Amino acid sequence: MADKKLASIYKKLFCRYGDLQWWPARTPYEVIAGAVLTQNTAWTNVEKAIINFGEDGPEPEFVASVRMSKLTDIIRPAGFFNQKAVYLKSVTKWFERYDYDVRKVKREPLEKLRGELLSTKGVGPETADSILLYAFDLPTFVIDAYTMRLCGRYPVDAGKTYSQVKAYFEDNLPKGVELYNNFHALIVANAKEHCRKKPLCAGCPLERGCKCCC
Repeated sequence: MADKKLASIYKKLFCRYGDLQWWPARTPYEVIAGAVLTQNTAWTNVEKAIINFGEDGPEPEFVASVRMSKLTDIIRPAGFFNQKAVYLKSVTKWFERYDYDVRKVKREPLEKLRGELLSTKGVGPETADSILLYAFDLPTFVIDAYTMRLCGRYPVDAGKTYSQVKAYFEDNLPKGVELYNNFHALIVANAKEHCRKKPLCAGCPLERGCKCCC
């Protein structure tokens, strides 16, 4: 890795948590749905909503055709269900442009796809990058609240905005889906176990290098 600090963070997190094989979903479309449903809620609530879709999970043809009232009932556990039903319909309509075919999506330039997603109602940078990385295996680094927290506490001088921190990670890491995927997953795992809003520094794999005052 080009940046020694990022290399050290990744190595320590990997030694603790290993290859996490993220995102937890059965199909690319389930990743898309999960990326929308997880906005402003805990993943446990998303899991409840996913279960409500039935044995096969969310499918784009179903979401595209189902009545809005039925969709809001299904995704109710994820919260903000009226908004998220609109967002889910919207991103599904985007996917429909490609005939719900992952291969067709992956033939397009990454920046074109990202621009399309960012112009889709309810899709911001984090959701767009999550969809592109985890549903379509495209090399774009996801920045979330956990990543921003890590950068502020460790600290990593990556910038203050989403675009600045994203650029820092992508400029200072070898470009690759597997690395981007697992690094982000490792940051999330450690944030849930140690680097919480009220940090639990004892036993954290980053404890020795972190400047956080616990």
